[in-house]
Amino acid sequence: MLDLFSNTEQALRNFSIAFIPAFLGIILHEIGHGYMALRQGDYTAKLNGRLTLNPLPHIDPVGLLMFVLTSLSGSFVFGWAKPVPVNVRAFRDPRHGLMLVALAGPLANVLLALLFGLLLKLTITLFPPLAYQHSSAYIFALSMMQTGIVINLGLALFNLFPIPPLDGSKVVSYFLPGRLAYSYLSIERYGLIILILLIASGALGPIITPILKGSFHLILDLFAL
Repeated sequence: MLDLFSNTEQALRNFSIAFIPAFLGIILHEIGHGYMALRQGDYTAKLNGRLTLNPLPHIDPVGLLMFVLTSLSGSFVFGWAKPVPVNVRAFRDPRHGLMLVALAGPLANVLLALLFGLLLKLTITLFPPLAYQHSSAYIFALSMMQTGIVINLGLALFNLFPIPPLDGSKVVSYFLPGRLAYSYLSIERYGLIILILLIASGALGPIITPILKGSFHLILDLFAL
């Protein structure tokens, strides 16, 4: 009974630490897509109310459920928002515009990771750890900022993986000849199955983990943490 209570308490703590960084990361990722689409001449996301921090227009029920479940597990946090609607025909240069829109989502996550790194640096500078090491609120705040760096770098790296419909596939397709690019992107109908198999088998871990660890330490070094 005590073990069950302890496990539940730890799961809720994991969820509370990951909630704000992951939720912000998922929403800002989609806003990044929509904002870049707007810059390319497409007003679809703006007209659909998707350029907002209000979470309601972005919520995908299944994606939210996956986010809650993986946050509670404390392992790999995974979830998604409703994809931002994009009208490629409105772009001045459709192929180039699509690549920029695809890159804008992961870029938003990298910028958010840097912001969490900056907040971590300011917090440690203004409130030295030795003076607040017994404060549960202080420890929680530091954990949330560190988690914010990791989760958002993870979101950026995962979405850059070149499997349709992930953003990385749109970048790769830009550098392929037209017919080959079309054939490559047509794999999208199998993309979710491929991703589930890769995640379930653990095949993504050996690829993403070293890059994630290196990127995390790069941000820590950047802010001399």
